[in-house]
Amino acid sequence: MTQQAAPDLLAGRGAVVVGGSRGIGQAVARLLAACGAGVVVNGRDPDAVAETVGAITGSGGHAVGISGAAHVEATAVALVQACREEYRSVDVLINCAGVAEPAGSSILSVSTAQFHELLDAHLGTVFQTCRAAALIMAEQRSGSIVNSGSVAFLGDYGGTGYPAGKGAINGLTVAVAAELAQYGVRANVVCPGAKTRLSTGADYERHIRDLHARGLLDEISMRASLDPAPADYVAPLYAYLASDLAAGVTGSVFLASGGFVGRFERPIPAVLGYRDHQSCAPWSFDELHAMVAKG
Repeated sequence: MTQQAAPDLLAGRGAVVVGGSRGIGQAVARLLAACGAGVVVNGRDPDAVAETVGAITGSGGHAVGISGAAHVEATAVALVQACREEYRSVDVLINCAGVAEPAGSSILSVSTAQFHELLDAHLGTVFQTCRAAALIMAEQRSGSIVNSGSVAFLGDYGGTGYPAGKGAINGLTVAVAAELAQYGVRANVVCPGAKTRLSTGADYERHIRDLHARGLLDEISMRASLDPAPADYVAPLYAYLASDLAAGVTGSVFLASGGFVGRFERPIPAVLGYRDHQSCAPWSFDELHAMVAKG
């Protein structure tokens, strides 16, 4: 089932889709174009970028492609500059780039190089592209940033660099949303679930079943992970957040997979104990144990 386009939703907007040549990013790029936006498609594989651009333009949309790793500052800057030159503004930035954790990776086995590669691919990409786009969006006094996180930040899917990078994206995005609010620029996160090359194949299935066997994933989560819906089901949330329909929405972390849409509430600390430090001594170990372990 294909999402129906709304040609006027993003008419005249310029959009950059990082990781837009495959998977979720490709579905988002195609939908943005179908909704009237001019799209800069980015990915590491030049052939995949060209194929996606060809599919968009062949359907009557507007798209140009720039290949390269967007955690590299020069690439990130080139993406937003191309959008501004081609479409006269940078109205939307979507980050969908990602790489999988090495098979079997854990804190016991991951190398320093692997960890930094994962951080670069996720957090580094978001930082570089947000910084490049924010300068233009603040000048325009408008814009929407939608970054891709992952429920993996909760730790249920194991790994190291992947959950660390995705969790950091949440924190960076809400900080960016707060900083840019005065300029009329919004920033949100989508934690998507969809069938892509990263969520198919024998290695992926073994990983998910192993997580279930270790007690990290419950039965329902395991089955949902083994049978995700196509990326077309999550793309509409990205397009919605990019549009004026979401004008009042910023600093939020959403979840989307298949027919499910959710939102993480802002964390609020539960009070375990309080006393005035002006008149009381520091908590004793027994008191802390009573609050933390028994509470």
